[in-house]
Amino acid sequence: MVSTSDGIAMTTVYLALGSNLGDRSANLQEAQRKLGPQVRLDRFSRVYETAPMYVTDQPAFLNMVVRGQTLLGPWELLRFVKGIEAALGRSEGGLRFGPRPIDIDILLYGELVMYAPELEIPHPRIAERAFVLCPLADIAADLVHPALSRSIGQLEEAVPGRDTVVPVTGMIAEAV
Repeated sequence: MVSTSDGIAMTTVYLALGSNLGDRSANLQEAQRKLGPQVRLDRFSRVYETAPMYVTDQPAFLNMVVRGQTLLGPWELLRFVKGIEAALGRSEGGLRFGPRPIDIDILLYGELVMYAPELEIPHPRIAERAFVLCPLADIAADLVHPALSRSIGQLEEAVPGRDTVVPVTGMIAEAV
């Protein structure tokens, strides 16, 4: 946790951003910009082009992970990121794991471990997703997954599909 200047505790969160429709790079940048009012972003992974997973007949994704500090609780953060997805053209009720202009997943919320039908933290599929672990390891390789008790770097080394996660040359994510 980090405190604001007036001593209010903020929670460190890690969010995965992905896009495979429209101007993928612009979608990632706009998502970062829209996160700004509620999530103070301070770390950014490289941007990766990745093969789609689960539903493979769709365009390749651009993926990245950001770290930030927020005063929002987990449910408020979920509503906030879903609002950003909607604002950037993601429609509800589309094909699960299908193409989308933006996807924002809450990967980690401090040390919180919770399960609810609409929200699991840590994200339940981190350990099986190279497209999440490679960028997450860029900025948090030593961070220990609070439910699996293994570092992100260890999880990244063990995940299959790392060969489908390719850094995009010349595309560095940064504060927008």
